[in-house]
Parts: sequence; structure tokens; C-alpha cells
Amino acid sequence: MKIREYQERDILEIIKLFYETVHTINVKDYTIEQVNAWASGKTDSNKWNGSFLENYTLVAEDDGVIVGFADMDKDGYLDRLFVHKDHQGQGIATALCDRLEAHRAGSRFTTHASITAKPFFESRGYQVIKEQIILRNGVTLKNYVMEKRSPTFKV
Repeated sequence: MKIREYQERDILEIIKLFYETVHTINVKDYTIEQVNAWASGKTDSNKWNGSFLENYTLVAEDDGVIVGFADMDKDGYLDRLFVHKDHQGQGIATALCDRLEAHRAGSRFTTHASITAKPFFESRGYQVIKEQIILRNGVTLKNYVMEKRSPTFKV
């Protein structure tokens, strides 16, 4: 597996990975109505591309195929972290997070974790700040605002 920085040509493969992962993995914790609202198949590729270029965005590849991606903004907010549905449990999310957090060393890291991702983030030292209900395409979903302080974070 190779981790590299995002390139604009990755966007369509990433959007497909996102859709398939939510509809295969997250369906364990969310209803069909909720995963359809979350990953509707109508992701705005221009909007996602713009935010990926603005954030520090990494892509994990295996034999030239994208198997995961993650992005973090300059303030340490981890926006998206997804691993291909067929590559779960292989350390890809850990490797992506390790690189993102190292890149933003000295930060306070935050994320809005899904029910599915919450145990992963807890294993990395993130703590739940609050549970929240969000509205996505007219459907409510539960997630968690989580926070982790870098060992070098100064208040």
C-alpha cells in the first residue's frame, strides 16, 4: 500500500469508493433511508474536489487502485475518512490518520464520527464531546463530535 497526496484526477474514484463504502459498511449502523440520504449518488464532484485541494488530503493506493482517502483542514478538523468496502481492517484508516495527525502536529484534532467510525476514533484517543443528530437531505442521522489533543498541543 502507498499513501500519497490527493490529485484532481482521483475525484471520481473517491466518490465511487465513498458511495459503495457507506452503502456496504455503514448500513450496519444506519437504515437504508439514512445511507441513501448520506451517500445519495449525487455527490458534487466540483465541491469535493475544491475542499480536497484546500485541505491536506491523502489517498491510499494498492496496485494503483484507491483503497482509502482522508482529509484534514488547517485547524485539525478531520472531515472525511473512508476505506474501500473490500479493504476494511487492513490498517488503511490508521495509516491515513497517522499521516494526517503528524502533518498537523501540535493541533487539537476534531471530527464528526459516524456510529460505525466511533470505536475506531476512540481507539486512537479521541473522546466524544457530544452526540448529535444532523439533517442530511431531509433525513436525520446520529453522529458524534469527537476530539483528540496532540501530545504537543499547547492551550
